[in-house]
Amino acid sequence: MPRPAPRSRRSADWSRVGCDLHRAGTTPRILSSLKVASNSESSLMPRRFISQLGEHESIDEVFLAADKQLRTNRNGNLYLQIRLADRTGSLTAMFWNANEQLYASFDNGDFLRVRGTTQFYNGSLQLIVSQLETEDLNKVDESDFLTLKAADVDRLSLRLGELLRSIQDIHLRNLAECFLVDEAFMARLTTAPAGVKKHHAYRGGLIEHIVSLMEVANAVAPCYRDLDRDLLLIGCFLHDIGKIDELTYERDLAYSDAGQLIGHVVLAVSQLDEKLREVERFCGEPIPEELIIVLKHLIVSHHGQYEFGSPRLPMTLEAIALHFLDNLDAKMHAVGQLVREDANTDSNWTPFQADFQRKFFKGGSRPTGNGRETR
Repeated sequence: MPRPAPRSRRSADWSRVGCDLHRAGTTPRILSSLKVASNSESSLMPRRFISQLGEHESIDEVFLAADKQLRTNRNGNLYLQIRLADRTGSLTAMFWNANEQLYASFDNGDFLRVRGTTQFYNGSLQLIVSQLETEDLNKVDESDFLTLKAADVDRLSLRLGELLRSIQDIHLRNLAECFLVDEAFMARLTTAPAGVKKHHAYRGGLIEHIVSLMEVANAVAPCYRDLDRDLLLIGCFLHDIGKIDELTYERDLAYSDAGQLIGHVVLAVSQLDEKLREVERFCGEPIPEELIIVLKHLIVSHHGQYEFGSPRLPMTLEAIALHFLDNLDAKMHAVGQLVREDANTDSNWTPFQADFQRKFFKGGSRPTGNGRETR
């Protein structure tokens, strides 16, 4: 495919929108919504995190509730199934002999005080609940439920700015700056998850996924002389930005109405259109049409295959690279998390994972990179 037309060297004057970001090269701290103070009462007794739990343990702990379902067993009796989570992972909880009143007593996203016993079922740890009740928010240390600390998200935000400002093409750099100086957009980007269940499914997961993907792209791009690094980097940034509107993430992770009806691919193209208009207003000249089309193609083709919800197959070098690198980052994170969450079992293998149609080897005694043995 022919490359976009030569770029103009005219840069936007970002001082016109009252922004010191472009000149200082730093990103403002916009993460106050993620910062929580430790609760003195909760610090009296250290909590047991999900990643620390083993079989046949008595549990009396606070968890975040998600995906609650009231089901009927073979005998017609009701039982409650809930996904319980903290910052280290999640597990399924079962409450036998439940009823409608119990089901209605809490919502997804509530903090629950749960008492019960752990057991393994089909190779996975689950919790058999004997008692549950909503917990007073004043007694909850919300940092126990944030996978990423505020400092981690600050670091990722700063690195995002560094990578985007390393773009040489003036049109693409101005477009990136237009996103970076939008504090409302950045506040949502640094809070949103990248998914509900599959990968990076926690607050702050979206920016972690984007920055990780951009780091890999930055390393890979020099290996292929015909690959446009600037286009690939901006594609990594843009490909999932629609998830800030596709998902809800105040506490529980779920799909918004827009997410269900439209999806993040279409939402991302709409967000790109809005920023393109802003860039043109501030720069006083249009962005080349071919460049706009290539940018949109990166978004609409990044799922790679029609059966995976991709409106178009990747048809540029940058789109091909984006698809495979995006898939790599998602799979590496998801499998790594599966292995970490199953660390407290004696088996060298995870349970069978239906999504991947395989088990994963966790490793027994094996050499690490420095030659030492690890378990």
